[in-house]
Amino acid sequence: MKITVVGVGSMGGAIVKGLINSGVDEVSGLNPTNPRVSKLADQLGFQLFTTASEVIEYRPDVVILTTPANITVAVAKELDGLPGSTVIISAAAGVRQHDLQEALPNNAIATMIPNTPVAVNAGTIGLALPAPDSKDNSANITHVLNQLGDVILVTEDKLDIVGVVGGCGPAFVDVFMDAMSDAAVKHGLDRRTAYELIASMVKGTGALAYDTGKSPAALRDEVTSPAGTTIKGVEALEKHGFRFGVIDAVNKANGEN
Repeated sequence: MKITVVGVGSMGGAIVKGLINSGVDEVSGLNPTNPRVSKLADQLGFQLFTTASEVIEYRPDVVILTTPANITVAVAKELDGLPGSTVIISAAAGVRQHDLQEALPNNAIATMIPNTPVAVNAGTIGLALPAPDSKDNSANITHVLNQLGDVILVTEDKLDIVGVVGGCGPAFVDVFMDAMSDAAVKHGLDRRTAYELIASMVKGTGALAYDTGKSPAALRDEVTSPAGTTIKGVEALEKHGFRFGVIDAVNKANGEN
C-alpha cells in the first residue's frame, strides 16, 4: 500500500515514523523544501516530494493531510487529479469533510484527530469515517490507522473534544509525570529511574483500563485499601483540587473562558 503524508511537521513526522515502524514499505511525504524534513527522510528512508504534481503522479492509495488547518483546503485543491481510488484522511483540526469534499469531489474523505504517540504505534486516534462510504474504503482507512495505535470511531461533531482529550491529554499527563518524578527524587530515587518507573506505571494503568473496560473509579477502588497509603494520597489530591484542575484544563483547551 502506498501512503503519502502531506505536511511532515511534528504530527506528520510522527505518523511517518509509526507507519515505517509497522512495516509499511511505500511511505512518502510531501513538504516544501526544508533541511529538517530532508534529514528525516534520509534517516528513515522514505521518498520525499516537494510538489503536489509529484504526488498525483505517484498515485498513492492513501493520502494523510497533516497541514495547518488554515491551508489544508488549499493544499487539498492542489491534489485534485488524484485517482478516485485514493482515500484522503485529514488530521487538520476544525476542517470538516464537506470542506475537503468540495476540493476533492472524486475521493473518499475521512477526518481524524491523532496524537504524537502514533510515532511509537501507541497513538490514540479519533476517527470519523466518510459519511457516504463504501465498505472497502472504511476497511482501508481503519487498516492503515490501526497500525498507528487505538482507533476510536466517533461522529465528526465529536472530533473537537476528542482532539482536546486525546491530543492535549498527553501534555497534561506529562505534567503529572513530571510532578511525580520530583516527588520520587525528593524521597531518594534518581531521576532516570523515576522517569522509567512512572512511564511504566502510566502505560500499565492505561492498558489495564483499556483492556478490561472497567471505569477509572472501579480500578481506583481496587487499589485503595481501607486506611491504606493510596487512599491517603487520593485524599491529598482531592484537597488540592486535582480533579477540578483536570476538568478545568479540558474546559480551557476546548475554548471555554
